[in-house]
Amino acid sequence: MTMTSSAPRRVTVIGAGFGALSVVRELRRRDASLDITLIAPRAELHYLPGIIWIPSGLRTREQLVLPLANFFRRMRIKHVTGEVSGLRDGARVVDVTANGVVSEVRNDALVIASGGRFIKKLPGIEHAITPCEGIASAERIRDRLQQMQGGTIACGFAANPNEPSAVRGGPMFEFLFGIDEQLKREGRRDKFELVFFNPSSEPGNRLGPKAVRHLLNEMARRNIRTHLGHKLKSFEADKIVTEGGTFNADLILFMPGLTGNLWFDQTTLARSPGGLLKADAHCRVEGAEHVYVVGDSGSFPGPDWMPKQAHMADLQAAAAATNLLAELRGEAASATFKVELICIIDALDQGTLVWRTPQRNIILPSSRVFHWVKRAFERLYLRKYQ
Repeated sequence: MTMTSSAPRRVTVIGAGFGALSVVRELRRRDASLDITLIAPRAELHYLPGIIWIPSGLRTREQLVLPLANFFRRMRIKHVTGEVSGLRDGARVVDVTANGVVSEVRNDALVIASGGRFIKKLPGIEHAITPCEGIASAERIRDRLQQMQGGTIACGFAANPNEPSAVRGGPMFEFLFGIDEQLKREGRRDKFELVFFNPSSEPGNRLGPKAVRHLLNEMARRNIRTHLGHKLKSFEADKIVTEGGTFNADLILFMPGLTGNLWFDQTTLARSPGGLLKADAHCRVEGAEHVYVVGDSGSFPGPDWMPKQAHMADLQAAAAATNLLAELRGEAASATFKVELICIIDALDQGTLVWRTPQRNIILPSSRVFHWVKRAFERLYLRKYQ
């Protein structure tokens, strides 16, 4: 389908992660005439699901950073390098800062897919490594594990208190089980104690009740101690303080809840209680004309277990692209997205498949097959952007 106006419509996409790149693909597939601009600090995709394998050496930085120049050329995308610093004129102008210089990018429609920001308010948070902040964090974990001769390693996560669904806990189970397996392979597991901590007594409940039971049973089988159901108070260099007691930790891996990007504060866009962009069922930012959001940046209507993961961002991207183009043609936005959680919780040599929809929740027991499926998926996913 093509636009009928004489000049190509201008669409700006903010971000270069899963949601942003999926939007670009979906837009270009539906309309060859669009003038698409993407704003991001770098022309790179960082494949963050693969960072769980960095501590063991199964992956390196070079294998997880994909240059996007070829993809942009193939999709006929203009890349503007810089950080977004604000919006003007009803979001028709995006201010971009690069090397201290502010420039503007004009648009007829805007898609925000700039991800989320981890809440770093807990006292002593600097003593913890937040794995999903990026590849550098996973490299820090790798280096610390190599240096340690023994001790206690604590892994945990928490949610945004004002938006419980704004959490990314799945990777923490993978780091936990992966480190356990890695230490066994190195013949050092007996020198370490592993502890999993969480304010909830049912960690991972967004994966479903069956998954919670499986995860806790797996921790017991691996001799991983748990500290559950106690609100976190603070971190120290060698301990974790909760309302239910204090315990020692020589290495702390912690994933805080998610909130919106700082630059959201420089806009008038509608916000959720947790600080994300408030979206409707069609991925439109409420109260804003021709402004859409996908992925971790948004707060969407739906079940409280709606995941913050790449698969969900891809589903939202298809709906956003369809609706954006419809509105530019003067038609009503009608497309919605399917809510689906699907993940493989990996443990270096095996994985557990979890699938959840509003109708069903399935968990398939650990198998080496699922580990290799996860690796194959990575290869196929990255191929789209090479």
